[in-house]
Amino acid sequence: MPTRTDNISDQTESVESNGLSTFGGVFTPSILTILGVIMYLRFGWVVGSVGLWKTFAIVTISTGITFVTALSISAIATAQNVKVGGAYYMISRSLGIETGGAVGISLYFAQALSIALYTIGFAESVVRVFPTLDEKFVGLVTTSFVAIVALRSARAAIRAQYVIMAVIGVSLLSLVFGSPIADAAVIADSQPAGESFWLVFAVFFPAVTGIMAGVNMSGDLRDSARSIPRGTLAAVGAGYLIYMLIPLVLIGRATTEQLVSDPLVMKRIAFWGDAIVLGVWGATLSSAVGSILGAPRVLQALARDNVLPRSLAFLGRGTPQTDEPRIGTAVTFAIAIVTVYLGNLNAIAPVLSMFFLTTYGILNIAAGVERFLDNPSFRPAFRVHWAVSFLGAMGCVAVMFLINAGATAVSIIIVAGIYFVLERKEVSTTWGDVRRGVWSRLASAGIFRLGDESDPKNWRPHLLVFSGAPTRRWHLIDIARSITHNRALMTVATVLPQDVAPERISTMEIAVREHLDKRGVRSLVRIVPSDDPFGGSRMLVSAYGLGTLVPNTVVFGDAESDSSIAEFCRTLSYLHEARRNVVVVRHNSELGFGKRRIIDVWWGGLRGNGGLMIILGYLLAASMEWRGATVRLNMVVPRDAAAETARANLESIVSRMRTGATPVIHVSDGRPFDELLHASSHDSDLVILGVAEPRDDDDDFVRYWKSVQSRLSGLPTTLLVLASEDLAFDDILRDD
Repeated sequence: MPTRTDNISDQTESVESNGLSTFGGVFTPSILTILGVIMYLRFGWVVGSVGLWKTFAIVTISTGITFVTALSISAIATAQNVKVGGAYYMISRSLGIETGGAVGISLYFAQALSIALYTIGFAESVVRVFPTLDEKFVGLVTTSFVAIVALRSARAAIRAQYVIMAVIGVSLLSLVFGSPIADAAVIADSQPAGESFWLVFAVFFPAVTGIMAGVNMSGDLRDSARSIPRGTLAAVGAGYLIYMLIPLVLIGRATTEQLVSDPLVMKRIAFWGDAIVLGVWGATLSSAVGSILGAPRVLQALARDNVLPRSLAFLGRGTPQTDEPRIGTAVTFAIAIVTVYLGNLNAIAPVLSMFFLTTYGILNIAAGVERFLDNPSFRPAFRVHWAVSFLGAMGCVAVMFLINAGATAVSIIIVAGIYFVLERKEVSTTWGDVRRGVWSRLASAGIFRLGDESDPKNWRPHLLVFSGAPTRRWHLIDIARSITHNRALMTVATVLPQDVAPERISTMEIAVREHLDKRGVRSLVRIVPSDDPFGGSRMLVSAYGLGTLVPNTVVFGDAESDSSIAEFCRTLSYLHEARRNVVVVRHNSELGFGKRRIIDVWWGGLRGNGGLMIILGYLLAASMEWRGATVRLNMVVPRDAAAETARANLESIVSRMRTGATPVIHVSDGRPFDELLHASSHDSDLVILGVAEPRDDDDDFVRYWKSVQSRLSGLPTTLLVLASEDLAFDDILRDD
């Protein structure tokens, strides 16, 4: 009796045995799409327009881009199991769902338009043989025919392509063994028609984009990792040889005028002219069938990955037994029909060039990035150096701009627009992608380059916020976000009891992270278990960070009861000794942050806490939440006699610092500071004050902190600042 594993193995072998082979599933559709309508109906025009050597250059550049892309495709295909979706599947699993979706949608429309390209070409050739027929009518009927073939069965369509390949072979042999046109002069001495090189390139390039026809059948292959590299590279090589031989045949057997003016010039040259007509018909029909087989499968994969709107989820359905996307095929047929009715061959070809070059470029980037990062998960059997893939990507971009800079910009905008829409949609995936590896590589390089020495000119507040449950103390996260502007590092931390299960901690971290994301807060999240909240906080501060990249400023709320003040003050002392700046938020629950219009900084000079207090006021006023707020820089002098000098000095300092603060001088004239503070800041929305350094005597500092709490009672929300970092904050504010 077979085991459960044996059953699974048997099922797998059964499924694989039903898949398409390399020859039938990749090489055949690829080579038939390569040797298609452009070869038969436009290659003579290419040769006549630019001449023999430029034709060789066009073929070589085009095939070179396709060949490098084929290498990149081979690397990706041998490093992962490529399922339904072909190029879209490869890109989305490497560069992420947003990039994959942006390219996949563009690729789908490119292939849907390809159907129209091939059926229009077929109709054009039919009308030249039977002039009484209407070209548009023939195109519409032909499009309907290939859709019916695709709807019946992919396997039946592949079998039909074997016959078509034989017909194309006969037509090429007939061309080689043909003879010059009776009235043709030897064209070696003739001048080409003089069309723009890149215009001709744009028309020709779709001829070598047939590799997508095989790649898009990835979900139907018996062994995609084996078939895609072999079939794709074989098709590219065979296509290149044929495209380099045909110009040699054409150049000596027809004049420039004949090559340019007669799309069926090959028929006049061939030994058996009707073989060329049959070849045109076979190539165009097989290419159209290949495109109408591939495009719906890309659409199916997009729908299944939730890239498309939920209302279009039905496009992801397949038939019960073979999973063929018949609904997607019907939709693709509708797009092709409209395009055939409205379009023409020369107008469609350059548009397809842009779509395919965009796809090729991003496929090369995907392979290059994966190889460059060298993640253990990327283990291709077919190895390609990352520089080769990046060179292919640069070639794609360069050729796009040379063909049409305006169309290139439009295509980039379209792809970027789809990317940002998908990013805002926040499509969730069950797979990882290379982006994490990129950031990891950059982060590790950056950490090693940071060095050990601090640099005042590049200082930013990296905050560790002990908020507890975010919903309970959101004001701490709110003020921290305003300080960092979502650009510096910020970590929201919570200390939970020691007996909380690790699984629950992981679940809570995810919940907090999602809550912060919804509120637009960019922050890391850390939850640590400890029965002593203050002890857990100190433990996290001592252990948290990577190399020199550690939180330099700790944010937490004030002690909430007399019983906790001693531990609170001990934690302040620890943070000061650990050289962490401290911001204690005394939150006025009734006022909150008021209207966020006035920030009062009570200042005693740049030394000590003064520099950090000015920086915090500046950062807050520059944030989106506090934008437009006035920062009043308050200084107290004892007598009127000192006021003018102090005001002049303060205005000079403020001018040099360029923080936009408004200097305010207060004359105490014997009044206590607390009285001035309450009288002047009662209308502010936030007060920033410095606090004394912790003292050696813990009891003294506890008494000091109790006095601070008493003096600040009734004030608006207040930030108590203690600068502890080994950094001269005045250097950040200096103008030299």
